[in-house]
Amino acid sequence: MGWLWAIIVGFVLGLIAKAIIPGKQHSPLWLTTIFGMLGAIAGNAIARAVGVESTPGIDWSRHAFQLIAAIIIVALGDMLYMATLGKRKQRA
Repeated sequence: MGWLWAIIVGFVLGLIAKAIIPGKQHSPLWLTTIFGMLGAIAGNAIARAVGVESTPGIDWSRHAFQLIAAIIIVALGDMLYMATLGKRKQRA
């Protein structure tokens, strides 16, 4: 069940990050989901390093770290995707 939640959270974070980033992102949905999962992992690590491990109720600060990390990873991942596979697909 943990993997299912990781995929769902990654999917949601990836879509929100894509919506926030200006311009069109060309990475496919499955790759956006993976980027969102990586953003969630990185955001949790950053939150833990800052000292926000668990709070009573909803951990809004942890979610903010996850979203910021997902935005950065989706933006960088999409640029890398376009630099490698995306240009080949545009030429075809």
